[in-house]
Amino acid sequence: MLKQDFEGTLARVAKIGYREVEFAGYFDRSPQQVRAVLDRLRLDAPAAHVSFESIEVGWDAVLHMARLVGHRYVVVAWIPEERRRSLDDWKRIAERLNQAGTACRAAGLQFAYHNHAFEFDPLEGRRPYDVLLDATDTGLVQLELDLYWITKGGADPFAYFARFPGRFPMVHVKDMTARGEMVDVGKGAIDWRRIFAQANEAGIQHYFVEHDEPPEPLDSIRASYTYLKRLTF
Repeated sequence: MLKQDFEGTLARVAKIGYREVEFAGYFDRSPQQVRAVLDRLRLDAPAAHVSFESIEVGWDAVLHMARLVGHRYVVVAWIPEERRRSLDDWKRIAERLNQAGTACRAAGLQFAYHNHAFEFDPLEGRRPYDVLLDATDTGLVQLELDLYWITKGGADPFAYFARFPGRFPMVHVKDMTARGEMVDVGKGAIDWRRIFAQANEAGIQHYFVEHDEPPEPLDSIRASYTYLKRLTF
């Protein structure tokens, strides 16, 4: 939808009631154009997803663009499979992420990593996610916790909130049925009331509603927004 109608789509998102958005590409718009649209719609974009490969090639340009748009977080959300076959691979990845975080900090930004489910599949007796969190510097690498994928991966978000307090400034809010299906927020089995009650411990500041393959995207985010707006704890 953004590719077809960039400003119109964001306007619809804002009309539903959302005040923050997260980008994964700018669809041929310059950072200045993106910032201008956000300003007109009174939207904020705290974060953007970028590729793991961009850390190694063109990282300074990525950070420059992020600052122009007004992002505060730069997030890597996928590690190529061929780069993560062993725990030693994950240790090397952690080193790369620390380096990326160092450059982010120098640019006045914060680096973060977003999970899927594969980080929780045991590898050589350990969860790669644990290796990653243990091997990265808390100040350099923060976490954007996808609450669907950690649940799908069979891990307990509350255990990570307790073990790594304050390290999760962002979460992806998307729901899962007992059978593992992705659904609009409030239509699944994830206990959102309990999760949000732990926001201070986790360090959560930004909540991004998400659904990877909704039948109708705007209907989906409207349903999730309506549920979350009514939720009290």
